[in-house]
Amino acid sequence: MLERVNGEATESSKLTIKLITLGRGASARLRLSKWSLRCLSEVVGTFALVFCGPASVVVVSYVGVPFPLRLVAVAAVFGLTVAMVIVVLGKVSGANINPSITVASLLAGTLEGGMVVPYIASQLFGGLLAGLALKGVFDSLAPSAYLGSTKLATGISPIEGVVLEALGTLGLATAALSASKYMGHHVHQAVLVGGTLFLLILLIGPPTGGSFNPARSLGPSLFSGYFESQWVYYVGPLLGGACAGLIFRRWL
Repeated sequence: MLERVNGEATESSKLTIKLITLGRGASARLRLSKWSLRCLSEVVGTFALVFCGPASVVVVSYVGVPFPLRLVAVAAVFGLTVAMVIVVLGKVSGANINPSITVASLLAGTLEGGMVVPYIASQLFGGLLAGLALKGVFDSLAPSAYLGSTKLATGISPIEGVVLEALGTLGLATAALSASKYMGHHVHQAVLVGGTLFLLILLIGPPTGGSFNPARSLGPSLFSGYFESQWVYYVGPLLGGACAGLIFRRWL
């Protein structure tokens, strides 16, 4: 009788261990699924931004839209695209779609450290895919636009470009962090961040092109072969994003 009880206890223990193991495996798969979904969201969102925004630059250049209206049109496309991405994908990954915003989120303490490299890799991949798509669609259209690559205006030095891009990204990243912390509804977040990008491009677009996003500059530049002073659009935005994160964590 005692042996049967011991045997039943052993079988029960084995079953419990098996259930715990299965539960842990399911939990790990769920975490991996959420991780993959968040990364995919960043790829798709960055692709949308880096394709639609630069495409608008190519189109207005090809059509010959005059300067003031051209700037407003391009700024509107960028702002609306970011807003739509936030509305659609914000609940999935936060819709960073920008390595500078990811760095800002890390330093502000609003993004876990383990997601930084996957997010940035996903954003750069999305930007490169968009650059390839731009080349496929617009390769022979308005060659002087270089697939919507960001360029420094005549008379603007690279150092001045870095400062302007850093300041613009500081404003954009602060808006994004504030929207995430203080606005619960994704539509409200979209209006704030998209509207901020629209205004920043109007202000800083003429001298630098208004990138504020390394992924936005990388794709069009690489696939159009335009590399002049492109480091400005990596150093400036990352510096501005880092400053925004530190300021937000300390004072906001």
